[in-house]
Amino acid sequence: MNNQNKNTGIATRSLGVIELDGASGEGGGQILRTGLALAMCTRQPVRFSRIRAGRAKPGLMRQHLACVQAAAAVSGAQVEGAELGSQTLVFTPGDVRAGEYRFDVGSAGSCTLVLQTVLPALMSAAGESQITLTGGTHNPMAPPFHFLQRCFAPLLARLGVGLELALVRHGFYPAGGGRFTARIVPAARLVPVDVLTRGERLDAFAECLTPGIPGRVAAQELAVLAERLGWPRDKLLHGDARQDEGPGNALMATLAHTGVTELFTAFGEKGRPAEQVAGELVREVRAYIASEGALGEHLTDQWMLPLALAVQASGQPAAFTCTELSLHARTQIETVSAFLPVRFAAEQLHRAWHVTVSPA
Repeated sequence: MNNQNKNTGIATRSLGVIELDGASGEGGGQILRTGLALAMCTRQPVRFSRIRAGRAKPGLMRQHLACVQAAAAVSGAQVEGAELGSQTLVFTPGDVRAGEYRFDVGSAGSCTLVLQTVLPALMSAAGESQITLTGGTHNPMAPPFHFLQRCFAPLLARLGVGLELALVRHGFYPAGGGRFTARIVPAARLVPVDVLTRGERLDAFAECLTPGIPGRVAAQELAVLAERLGWPRDKLLHGDARQDEGPGNALMATLAHTGVTELFTAFGEKGRPAEQVAGELVREVRAYIASEGALGEHLTDQWMLPLALAVQASGQPAAFTCTELSLHARTQIETVSAFLPVRFAAEQLHRAWHVTVSPA
């Protein structure tokens, strides 16, 4: 696979405006968030059409509208079409402003995705920023707070970016109400790094968050992990979520290595057996262990954008390995390539993918 910075299939350019087709690739909110982030980073106006056309309820939902509003606040953008259900949006960014911000999704929608929308622009801003985000912190289809804190933030630090995260309150679907803070310290100079191996494994442990539901659920899920993964009891933990932060059920497994930390999450829901929840997590952990890729599926998606910005800023290539190149990842490659003069080249090896990002 070799992607040049030309017509990607997702994007076209018309009269100085990048046009992104939200029905292309994975057809979800990722195209919107990445497009907003890179529009701010590059000062290029962008027009979105057929937003989230691949979803059962297309158009802007509350959490996507929160992303648009947050991006507009950070960059002083002019926006057309920012309303619930809209499938067309025009976003014309101004100057990115560091500062103190508060963003509330207003539902159980993911506030971690709101942070990921504004983070790329703020990590190269003229000063530090402090953000308070309210909404869902542990949601299906979005990176949970602990993933950003343990996996994503340490990788950003290797680029020179400081991201300090503090959880104030857990928030689960459908209640929401979670809150966390993020302190962003921009890089003096973005420096690309290779992430080719995981390194030695330092720790492996699981946590079960079950606020507002019977404690036996956590015991059952952790017992399945003990049996199938062979992890000792002292590595199977009841999480610290308070009872009034639920109801919710998130089962997380963390694998910490010298080079990278990965976190996998399975979510429980009413009527879903504990063994099924734990079984899903076991499959993900075993698949990662069996692969030789440094980054798992979701960390791959999220690493591409900041790494591409570092490659562009430095003029130096970088590479990483990953367990798979999902449709989300391929969509991310095409969207990033629409804005930045970088080239992605991916090669499938026996037990991993090798991806290189180079100046175009």
